[in-house]
Amino acid sequence: MGLLRLLLLALLVSGRVGAGGAETIGNSSQGFLEFSVGKFRYFQLNKPFPQEAILHHISSNVTFLIFQIHSQYQNTTVSYSRTVRPGTSGTGSDKGLVSILRPEQSVCTWYLESVDAKPVQSVAIPLSYSERDPIPGGCNLEFDLDIDPNIYLEYNFFETTIKFAPANLGYARDAPPLPCDAGTGQEFRWRLQYDVYQYFLPENDLTEDVLLQHLQKMAQVAQVKANAVKVVTLTANDKTSVSFSSLPGQGVIYNVIVWDPLLNTSAAYVPAHTYACRFEASEGSCASLGRVSTKVFFTLFALLGLFICFFGHRFWKTELFFIGFIFMGFFFYILITRLTLLKYDVRLILTAAVGSVGGASLVAIWWRFGALGLCVLCAGLVLGFLVSAAAFFTPLGNLKVFRDDGVFWVTFSCIAIFIPVVFLGCLRILNILTCGVVGSYSVVLAVDSYMYTSLAYITLNVLRRALNTDFRRAFTNVPSQTNDTKRKRATAFPASPVQVVEARERAPNNEHSGSQLPHPSFERKALWQINPDQRPLPEGAACRREDTPASVEGCGLGQGSSALEFMPTCNPNVVQLGMILWCP
Repeated sequence: MGLLRLLLLALLVSGRVGAGGAETIGNSSQGFLEFSVGKFRYFQLNKPFPQEAILHHISSNVTFLIFQIHSQYQNTTVSYSRTVRPGTSGTGSDKGLVSILRPEQSVCTWYLESVDAKPVQSVAIPLSYSERDPIPGGCNLEFDLDIDPNIYLEYNFFETTIKFAPANLGYARDAPPLPCDAGTGQEFRWRLQYDVYQYFLPENDLTEDVLLQHLQKMAQVAQVKANAVKVVTLTANDKTSVSFSSLPGQGVIYNVIVWDPLLNTSAAYVPAHTYACRFEASEGSCASLGRVSTKVFFTLFALLGLFICFFGHRFWKTELFFIGFIFMGFFFYILITRLTLLKYDVRLILTAAVGSVGGASLVAIWWRFGALGLCVLCAGLVLGFLVSAAAFFTPLGNLKVFRDDGVFWVTFSCIAIFIPVVFLGCLRILNILTCGVVGSYSVVLAVDSYMYTSLAYITLNVLRRALNTDFRRAFTNVPSQTNDTKRKRATAFPASPVQVVEARERAPNNEHSGSQLPHPSFERKALWQINPDQRPLPEGAACRREDTPASVEGCGLGQGSSALEFMPTCNPNVVQLGMILWCP
């Protein structure tokens, strides 16, 4: 009998446990999700099984709620009712609804469903606000919802644009809503201000869990201010639209905080995120950015640039080809992109061909005419271009004055020209810096074709500005993260000290390292016999002309000169520009 009683007791216990488990599964299958104010909840949505989100025990001092749901890239729908209708629901990866509470209302319900056939991992949160807080999207006249707290995001290769509806002042539960356009005084919505924030996800991290985790830092006002960067502040008279530079493969979260300066209260819109790419695209998806043609082009370009980085000052003609390739290729790509409708791969092949012609032409100019000043000037302008692009890569480039194309390009050109002018008296240093900086940066461009790196946008932003007139309005912020810091250390003038030491070792008798280019690579053999005495000297010059190797060494041009190599022997204050010799 004792054993029988134990068996009956065990059956009863197992029955209760089974009933409890069935109740839990039953609630899940019926689609009930209970929420608490200010707390995130993870769940999975399936298309055949819509979910009902319920919030109980709403405080009496709460006048409106914002319920928001987020997923990585699959669309979800949030609605006021079970039947989805236009004007009462929103569909997307970042959507939310504003619920204006009635007097004595303590329970609120929303309905969630998935548009995609695949299960969608989502996170949602309800946020509460009082009657003193402004209502995000309360004066919507553009989008479908009557009160629309959402941020609408569009992107292309050049820019990412966010749009949102203007807010309205808050009001009590039993009070009518304030008119949006009744007046422009301080007692109406025109006193509201909008702070636009930007938050970057970890570099090269496309995982769903990371996104949903970081979205929690961009939902509430205090967290947004603590974690994100404020980009711009808009007034009620400004257009509620802001553009940013697109960063394909880099996750970015945007949000807007509307602030009432009179009551010192704030409310947050529903944050929106983008990777500026498509996860399910057959070509150029987020997981495999960059075309094959781009990778081949920049890999070969980086190999040549790496050689120039360490040995360009010695192999002068190779450096000239590299500089000429950059000059001609850059301007030609802008020209054919703006004037033709050719496909990207065709444009890239033509750019490589024309760039090679440009490099060969610069080498031919040096070989035929020995125009040292022209050649070094081209190298200095490439360095100046990179320095100018880096200057506008800083917050300087986001100043409102530079949104005017005339101001931008004049300032950009002045900075680019200023660099070779500064180094006019020390051409060797200019040439060595050009080799080290430009050569190492070509490696950064190659890395960007395989994985995201912010440093590539130093020059890419300038190219976008030249190709697209609308890009002038975009803010060009980029993340400064660990991987980019390592690349900065690895590519910041890595070869310049090496080439300086090499140049000095190859010219041990040179006591002056200022204005001359005392490197054997800059020696030019005469293509025809020239009588040095027939060449006019500037007035006041104190030089003696000699054709002997000894005299060439006296000018600090190294050893190995032949009788056909000529260069004057001057005092240490020699400034050599091409075939013009100024010896004060």
